[in-house]
Amino acid sequence: MALRDEFEDTGNWLFRWRSYLPLIIIGIFLLAMREHKYLGGSEELDHLWKLSCLVISFFGLAIRTFTIGYTPKGTSGRNTKEQVADTLNTTGIYSVVRNPLYLGNFFMGLGAAMFAHLWWLTLIYILVFWLYYERIIFAEEAYLGKKFGKAYLDWANKTPVFIPKLKQYQKPGLAFSLKNVLRREYNGFFAIVVLMFILEIFGKRFAGGEFDFDLVWSVLLGVGFIVWTVLRTLKKHTTLLSVEGR
Repeated sequence: MALRDEFEDTGNWLFRWRSYLPLIIIGIFLLAMREHKYLGGSEELDHLWKLSCLVISFFGLAIRTFTIGYTPKGTSGRNTKEQVADTLNTTGIYSVVRNPLYLGNFFMGLGAAMFAHLWWLTLIYILVFWLYYERIIFAEEAYLGKKFGKAYLDWANKTPVFIPKLKQYQKPGLAFSLKNVLRREYNGFFAIVVLMFILEIFGKRFAGGEFDFDLVWSVLLGVGFIVWTVLRTLKKHTTLLSVEGR
């Protein structure tokens, strides 16, 4: 098998199972928390660091929010069986970077990777993310190239793969849809909250010697659960979050 074909086949396989990558990474994070100590020996300073990590993860979610809010139906989805793209997105955030959802995923995970302030854990995360998504992106771009031909090549030749080129931003072709975001991204929001809460509990256990449910993180978890429950109920049992063409 030609190397190009092997890359594409591997990328398609990883694409189908990409939802399970976070489970592997989370396992690594939890094991790494055994080495966790309070930053600078100060619990207060450690709190500030962890809140900064939470901001980084929510920054990644914000990138996904901006992306999903402007995309039409049949693109930028969570499909796992095969590649799907009814249209080629080239405006909005797709005019500055070709893979904004994966860029958002990167920052969502980076915040968690930095949580224990272990340099080697952050490095492992970056390397695993890069190796995993490199093949997925290769397979996706092979599919888009075959389907959209010259239109795809013209866009790809001027748009970076992963590092945004902000000066070439073009206004999105659609209006922003908050309903579309709420319908599609509530799981990602709650996943950040739950993961950070678990890491905090493990960090307290290994740095402080006991399990301690911090009030701030507990409130955040409670609010997150309420938001998740409400949005999931609205999606599953009503049409309030449905938007035509999205």
